Amino acid sequence: MSAHAALGVSGTPPLPHPAPPPPPPVSRAAAGGPMLQDADRLRFVGAATRRISRAMDLDEIVAGLCRAVLPSFSDGILVCLRDPLPVGDERPTGPLVLRLHRFDRAPAEDAGGVPFPEPGVPAPELCEVRPGSDLAEVLRGVRPVFTDSPAGRGALAELTGDGGVFALPDGQRAILAPLRGRRRVIGTALFLRRPESRPFELNDLLVAAQLATHSALGIDKAVLYGREAHIADELQRTMLPETLPSPPGIRLAARYLPAAESARVGGDWYDAIPLPGSRVALVVGDVMGHSMTSAAIMGQLRTTAQTLAGLGLPPQEVLHHLDEQAQRLGAEHMATCLYAVYDPVSHRITIANAGHPPPVLLHPGGRAEVLRMPPGAPIGVGGVDFEAVELDAPEGATLLLYTDGLVESRLRDVWTGIEQLREKAGTTGRLAGPGRPPALETLCDDVLDMVGPGDRDDDIALLAARFDGIVPGDVAYWSLEPEDAAPGQARRLARRTLSRWNLEELGDSVELLVSELVTNAVRHSSRPVTLRLLRTDVLRCEIGDDAPELPRLRRARPTDENGRGLYLVSRLAMRWGAARLSTGKIVWFEFARP
Repeated sequence: MSAHAALGVSGTPPLPHPAPPPPPPVSRAAAGGPMLQDADRLRFVGAATRRISRAMDLDEIVAGLCRAVLPSFSDGILVCLRDPLPVGDERPTGPLVLRLHRFDRAPAEDAGGVPFPEPGVPAPELCEVRPGSDLAEVLRGVRPVFTDSPAGRGALAELTGDGGVFALPDGQRAILAPLRGRRRVIGTALFLRRPESRPFELNDLLVAAQLATHSALGIDKAVLYGREAHIADELQRTMLPETLPSPPGIRLAARYLPAAESARVGGDWYDAIPLPGSRVALVVGDVMGHSMTSAAIMGQLRTTAQTLAGLGLPPQEVLHHLDEQAQRLGAEHMATCLYAVYDPVSHRITIANAGHPPPVLLHPGGRAEVLRMPPGAPIGVGGVDFEAVELDAPEGATLLLYTDGLVESRLRDVWTGIEQLREKAGTTGRLAGPGRPPALETLCDDVLDMVGPGDRDDDIALLAARFDGIVPGDVAYWSLEPEDAAPGQARRLARRTLSRWNLEELGDSVELLVSELVTNAVRHSSRPVTLRLLRTDVLRCEIGDDAPELPRLRRARPTDENGRGLYLVSRLAMRWGAARLSTGKIVWFEFARP
């Protein structure tokens, strides 16, 4: 550049231009809201979409959209969603109804002329979209529109209740953006700016379109994921016991907590199975992994365990057969399991373990101990022998069976968690007072309190068993030779025992049924027939023999000489049943105590 050009035509330096006046003060929302540069818009859209896409839940996605646009893009946002929201490829039935899901606004520095509802004045909750209306046409067009056009004003009035809530000034102060998912429109977002803010520009329609698209697709996936997770959770819960049984001599309580929302489908299970001879099997297991497959494998193993328990097999044999079943289901499927059988008559419990955390026994005085037993290999490894240990089960003691989600997490290893569980159970036991074991429900709740909200990475299954036992004076047991005199002998023994228990008024009915069942047992047995009476909250009678065939109830014809015994049992007894044992079978019936 020449010197003349630099100095001007006259050769003298040009006068400096006067400084431009400072811009008028604007509100914080107005200063940060309109973005005049394309680069700013791109950065904003990128940050906003990342924030929206991080969320997995429907409410989190809508909240992410609202937080992203306030106050950077708009001063207020109103989100309405279809009610009900269609899931996946479902075809919605009925009229299109939009329900207010969320309404957020940025704080205003100047309360004058705010085009939002006053505090306490709610936005319309529900809007039915009439076919052919302005709102229906805007939703059908999918693209965002300004609400200062005739169609936009009509759509806004229909959405917000004929304009009674939003009094917008002239200019492009609102954008109505339909939310379209994979298949259909699922709602709409209304972006608003106050009068003191700069109005929207044409390029802001592109920003609104991007926000609406990402939000709608995220909502679509969240609804679909929520439905699948709900179905999976329901499927898993239906595989768990609806209610726990109430066998004599033991009280039970259980808890099940799924893992975090992102991994809620697991393979933890618990069970309590009444066994012949008034015994009860206690089972807790954990299939490795979190998936629908894990839940399905859990259901198959639980069913197998129930079937094996009904055969009266010892705990180590049950685990052996479960191991074989897991291998048939696939070499990659493994599970840990603990199987215990409690006998309330002998006050003993037999436990076998397959790689599961050891149980904790809370004694009546408040002392808690971790039971020592062979750990065993997990189910599914194959070729491993399982061992069982037999322990005393003192009256008033409580056995806690659990899965590793209770004692292991990112913050602690499994043995630290087991020690914390022992201390927690002991503290609860001591607080109950000397000689008074804590209530089972209270104990379960206290134990679960040791797991903090951010400390639960896995499912938790907890089964608590309180051993009440059956005192020897409430049990009568005999072994009868399989001969013709056995039914009469059984009648006399039963009547004598009922008289000692002050249950004489049940004598005639009990004698009749005992005679019928002992007669049947003698007819089919080659070894001694057993007769046992138990007095708990009911009177229970058990007749055992070595014939494995279970009796079936049938209606005898007038000319039949046999077949009426079980009919009498079903008519007179409160409950009755039959179960196979490894050595034969047992037939039982119960009467309510007068």
